[in-house]
Amino acid sequence: MTTALRMLREHGGEGLTARRLGAALGADPSTLYRYFRGMDELTLAVGDELIGRALRGWSATDDWAADLRELGLRIHAAYLAHPQAAVLTASRVSGRAHEIAADETVLGVLHRAGFPVPVAVRIYHCFIDQTLAFAALDAAALALPEAARRADEAVWQATYARLPEETHPHIAPAAPYLVAEMNVSAYPAALDMLIESAASQLA
Repeated sequence: MTTALRMLREHGGEGLTARRLGAALGADPSTLYRYFRGMDELTLAVGDELIGRALRGWSATDDWAADLRELGLRIHAAYLAHPQAAVLTASRVSGRAHEIAADETVLGVLHRAGFPVPVAVRIYHCFIDQTLAFAALDAAALALPEAARRADEAVWQATYARLPEETHPHIAPAAPYLVAEMNVSAYPAALDMLIESAASQLA
C-alpha cells in the first residue's frame, strides 16, 4: 500500500496503473492480479489502508464526545496526509477490515454513551459522511497544483475584501472574517456542531 500511495501522490489517480505499480515494485504487472481482481479493488484497498492508519493507536476513554471528536479528526487527517488517494477513495465503500473496524468503533462509542440503536445509526451516518465529505473537499484543494491553490486562497483577500458595502452590505462587514476563516478547513467546527447536536439528544 505504501508504494500505491506514493504512486498516487506523484501521478494522481489516473497515474495509478498496474504497469507503473509493477515497475515501482520491480515486478511484472500481472503479479498485481494475484492479490487484486483489478485496479478498482486496489483502489478500495488503498481507502481501507487510510482508515486503518487513522485507527492505529486509538483507544477509547470514558468521554464519548471526546472519543468521537478524536476519531473524526484522525480520519480526516489520515485522508489529508494523502490527498490524491483521498480524492479517489473518500466516496467509496469497501467492506474491508479497517472500514468495518471503524464502523464498529464509532457505533461502540455511541452505544457506550447510551444512544438507542436507531439514534446511534443516524448519528454515525452523519458523522462518517461529514468526515469523508470534508476529507474529499479539503484533499481536492490540497491536490491542486500549487499555483492554482494559492490563487484560490488569494481570492478572499483580493476580491471579497474589496467589495463595497453599498453593493454587498452583507459580505463587506464579514470580509475580514471570511479572509481569516475561508482558507482553513471548517471540519473541526462542523464536527463540534454535530457532537453538540448529538449531546442535546442524549440529554
